[in-house]
Amino acid sequence: MPRSLSGTDRVIHQFDNVLRTLVPGAASASRPSPATDAVVDGEMSLDERHHAAGLMRINHTGEVCAQALYQGQGLTAKLPDVRGQMEEAAQEEIDHLAWCEDRLTELKAHPSRLNPVFFAASFGMGALAGAVGDRVSLGFVAATEEQVGKHLDEHIETLPGGDRRSRAVLRQMAIDEAHHAQQALEAGGARFPAPLKAGMTLMSRVMTKTVYRW
Repeated sequence: MPRSLSGTDRVIHQFDNVLRTLVPGAASASRPSPATDAVVDGEMSLDERHHAAGLMRINHTGEVCAQALYQGQGLTAKLPDVRGQMEEAAQEEIDHLAWCEDRLTELKAHPSRLNPVFFAASFGMGALAGAVGDRVSLGFVAATEEQVGKHLDEHIETLPGGDRRSRAVLRQMAIDEAHHAQQALEAGGARFPAPLKAGMTLMSRVMTKTVYRW
């Protein structure tokens, strides 16, 4: 039977997760990247490469926010099975984080310098949602993953035609995010009303506009 974590253990575990999320090169994927050696880019102009890098920077920051959200919710979730689900989803988001970072390196680009700010904000929102209740917390996951899925679909369509490697990564990410959203709803997550989702969309737009270049 696995040993339950003490308060100190949880703090250490959270600190380790923060480092793995924010320190470049620290995230290690448990699954191979969808951008395998068989996926070869076509020709891209300099402007197209810059555009692809901007989109992948947005997706990388989105995964930083997802990590923070899940970590915050896992810290305050009331039911052990909900906490376990958050931790499982967080591991898949680590895969996404590592894949996006690898792709940014290939494009000779850097992650957003604003990542620590977005991490802190997302962690706080996740912890607050978890403290309100597991149903709200799971509903927040479902609504967030829905927003992420829309961004991924837009990016898949607007990536340069030659950027096949980024597109392969985003397609698998979209599959995973849809699965996380469905899991959260099936576990009892509340369906958020349209006005609240509209507010979340507005906040995500602010993030994408700033992170595209920074």
